[in-house]
Amino acid sequence: MEKFFELTRRGTDVKTEIMAGVTTFITMSYILAVNPLILSAAGMDAGAVFTATALASAFATFIMAFYANMPFVLSAGMGLNAYMSYVVVLGMGYTFGQALSAIFVEGILFIFLSLVNIREAIFNAIPPSLKIAVSVGIGLFISFIGLQNAHIVVAGPTLVTMYSFKHSVESGMFNSEGITVLLALIGLLITAFLLIKNVKGAVLLGIIATWGLGMICQATGLYVPNPEKGFFNLFPDGIISMPASLAPTFMQVDFSSIFSFEFFSILCAFLFVDLFDTIGTVIGCATKANLLDKDGKLPKIKQVLLADAVGTTAGSLLGTSTITTFVESSAGIAEGGKTGLTALTAGCLFFLALFFSPIFLAIPAFATAPALIIVGFLMMQSVAKINWTDDILTAVPAYITIFSMAFMYSISEGICFGVISYTLLHVFSGNGKDVTPLMYILTVLFILKYALL
Repeated sequence: MEKFFELTRRGTDVKTEIMAGVTTFITMSYILAVNPLILSAAGMDAGAVFTATALASAFATFIMAFYANMPFVLSAGMGLNAYMSYVVVLGMGYTFGQALSAIFVEGILFIFLSLVNIREAIFNAIPPSLKIAVSVGIGLFISFIGLQNAHIVVAGPTLVTMYSFKHSVESGMFNSEGITVLLALIGLLITAFLLIKNVKGAVLLGIIATWGLGMICQATGLYVPNPEKGFFNLFPDGIISMPASLAPTFMQVDFSSIFSFEFFSILCAFLFVDLFDTIGTVIGCATKANLLDKDGKLPKIKQVLLADAVGTTAGSLLGTSTITTFVESSAGIAEGGKTGLTALTAGCLFFLALFFSPIFLAIPAFATAPALIIVGFLMMQSVAKINWTDDILTAVPAYITIFSMAFMYSISEGICFGVISYTLLHVFSGNGKDVTPLMYILTVLFILKYALL
């Protein structure tokens, strides 16, 4: 392990890497329950999707571990799975096989773009100040996800608002929803306390402690499961289960509509969101793990992007939506993960989930939410590296990148607005020569994207 993963050179050890991998997996294990739920709306067999998601996640993450030696973990991307089900299939009338064919073609194109270094060039073209801003923006973004997952922040007359405990009591929802919000807040304090005390594995221990408190509340009747409202039993329904058959989704790609203009627009949507979500996630996580070199480049970036591309291609054949690098990888990085051993650990757990799904599916969102919020805090620390006073020209685009990611709920939108503002402000201020040609190309493409799509 030392020789292959270069643990000492990166300042880590086996114990730290394994704990980081476990933390990342637990933080993102919700995808094993959510992805089948979303894709079943498109007519796909939920059991087959679960198996496909676990296998594709393990396969892509193993490639990341052995080929790229990076601590990034991959699975079916949230947002893209919803786009496939609710827009492409239910909204536009395509079959799930035709939608999978768009994902397959996207994966093949990404393999090509990675091999000819186009995706790598885009990664390297983003200025250092924007790379820092992406890391900070992801911190805010992932904190917001955690707040939503725990229902601490909910929809309201001001778009979002604080959860109302008074209303939960009056509506009879306290013993199912209200108590989980309270547990998430307690879990946040527990995780923060462990972090302050420099306890090794603070994020992972915080998840386990919060889940344990939930079990105690259920055992004493304080928490009452309400599956119709999305609040499930916190105790695993068994331990071992056999994987569902892949037959209903395996090799179901249908290329019958591949030459239509509408198919091309669907393909472009998948390409754009996945391309810049992945680049943004890798930038943010690599920045937090101190893996970027002095020029802001990531060694083995081609291998990282190829793992993502091959995972997407394989996932479409198995029967799941786009496989992408997960922003929750930052949870393991916050625990000290720096090498492919972190990814290898998470990949093994995805594979084991096929046989121990009752355990992993019992992990509640309110237990992982505090981890996401704390990881957001850790990623926000990079904001101090931005020169806010002496270099306003680069600070303003960094600021735009940060707030766009959080308030527009999209990593790719944050990159778009950051790149556009960076280029235009440099041109208007007479510093256009400091902008690389590829940044100009990206700016034009992003503007056209907003004008035409």
